[in-house]
Amino acid sequence: MSSSSSSKKVTDLFDRIHKELSKVVVGRKEVIKFLFVALLSEGHVLLEGVPGIAKTLTAKVFAKSLGLDFRRIQFTPDMLPADVMGTYIFDQKKQDFTFRAGPVFANLILADEINRAPPKTQSSLLEAMQENQVTVEGNTRKLARPFLVIATQNPIEQEGTYLLPEAQLDRFMFRLIVDYPSREEGIGILESVTSGSNPDDISKVAGAKEIQSAKAAVAAVHVSKEVIEYIVSLIEATRNDSRRIVLGGSPRASVHLLTASKSIALLKGRDYVIPDDIKEVVFEVLNHRLILKPEYLIETRTKDSLYNYPEMRKTVGEIISTVQPP
Repeated sequence: MSSSSSSKKVTDLFDRIHKELSKVVVGRKEVIKFLFVALLSEGHVLLEGVPGIAKTLTAKVFAKSLGLDFRRIQFTPDMLPADVMGTYIFDQKKQDFTFRAGPVFANLILADEINRAPPKTQSSLLEAMQENQVTVEGNTRKLARPFLVIATQNPIEQEGTYLLPEAQLDRFMFRLIVDYPSREEGIGILESVTSGSNPDDISKVAGAKEIQSAKAAVAAVHVSKEVIEYIVSLIEATRNDSRRIVLGGSPRASVHLLTASKSIALLKGRDYVIPDDIKEVVFEVLNHRLILKPEYLIETRTKDSLYNYPEMRKTVGEIISTVQPP
């Protein structure tokens, strides 16, 4: 298959998904794009925003449009790892223990309000997200492919929640800050409600086989040595900024930056990556990984929207400007 043919197939697939989701999700094209990129790049997504802005709805209809096996896990403080991964139960008929699979055994997992579960339960997803497998009672079981975790959390409510540790955050390819809709989108939401739009109206527009084919096309996208060096330089710059940053990007961040930029390149009709592809995803890849110094935040705190994280955007933007692209 030629590169132009592969690109057209991937672009057409995204257009079909976006058009279908637009039946019930008003706006949010950027969120849908990044969910699609994560799916093709074997990454995972953390959606962060206040309640009522269609985080859960977007994840559900995204899975439905792809015809993927979907499971929603509502995280709560009393949830145990076995509630996620599954456990062995004693079968009276067989007089033996049999494995009862948990909801993680699906193509698309919605980890709703993930920060409401204690760290022990949160960590039950670590192996699944990184290695596409889970280990229960010493037995390792492979998960389905494609496999995508979409987690949601509310950045405002702190009571009864547990902060995601850095190791957990680093497993996510993107953190998408979902802000309030614009005035036009708000009007569109109400018009959608009055017209009777329903998530049940979403039809399957693709399938696992087509997704796997698109993933293979992404894997074939060329990345030059100069572009690889540019990615490494960007990540190193976050580690060397001791004035503002406590913790910089990890090697996994550079891998995610590389794979996500390959998907973006294909969506734009190219079979090779350019620096602009990297710049398009760099904030979403880095914003949950970098830890800014408290004193720097105090100095630069603005009255801009909390959910845009202006200080982080400013920092990432300035770091990009210090690294010369090839």
